[in-house]
Amino acid sequence: MLNISPLVKNIIFICIAVFIVQRLVPQFGLTEKMALFKLGTGYFKPYQLFTYMFAHGSLSHLFFNCMAMVFVGSMLEMVWGMKRLLTYILVTGIGASLFYLIIEYILDAGGMGIMLGASGVIYGMLMAYGMLYPEREVQLMFPPISVKGKYLVIVLGFFTYLVDTSGQVAHFAHMGGALVGLIMLKFFNF
Repeated sequence: MLNISPLVKNIIFICIAVFIVQRLVPQFGLTEKMALFKLGTGYFKPYQLFTYMFAHGSLSHLFFNCMAMVFVGSMLEMVWGMKRLLTYILVTGIGASLFYLIIEYILDAGGMGIMLGASGVIYGMLMAYGMLYPEREVQLMFPPISVKGKYLVIVLGFFTYLVDTSGQVAHFAHMGGALVGLIMLKFFNF
C-alpha cells in the first residue's frame, strides 16, 4: 500500500486544483499569473519565484511530478518531518527558479518563454534521496532497471534530456533544484 504523507498530499491537492482551474477556466489567466517569466520580459514578478511550482503545462507534466512527489517526498517527510520538508521544498523550488533565471539571463536565450511545474523541487528531493539512501535499490518503471539511490538523480537527469523532443523542458531548473539541494545537505547540514 502506498502511504502518502500529509504535506505531500496537500501539495499534490494544490497542484491538481491549480491544474483544473488552468484547464477549465483559461480566461481567468491563472497560468500567466503563476508562471515564471524570464527577467527583462516585462512580465516577471517576484512572487512567480514561488507560484510557478504549483502550475503545470500538461497532464503528463502534472502526473510525473506528483508521482515523484509521492514516492520521494513522502519518504523524506517520514524521515525529516513536515516542517523540515516544507523548508527544503521552498528553498529548492525558489533556488531552482533563481538558478534558471540567472542562467537564462547570462545565456540571453531570448523569447518570452515561461517556466511551470515542481520539477526543480523534484530534483532537489531526488538529490536528498540519493544522499540519504545511496545504496538503496530503486526499481524504475521506464526503463525497467534497478538503480542505486546515489545514481538515481543522474539517471533521471539524463532521462529528461533524452525524452525532451520539444526543447521546452527547463533543464536549468532541474539542475538548480539538485544543486541547491546538494548545497543544503552538504554545507548547511540539512
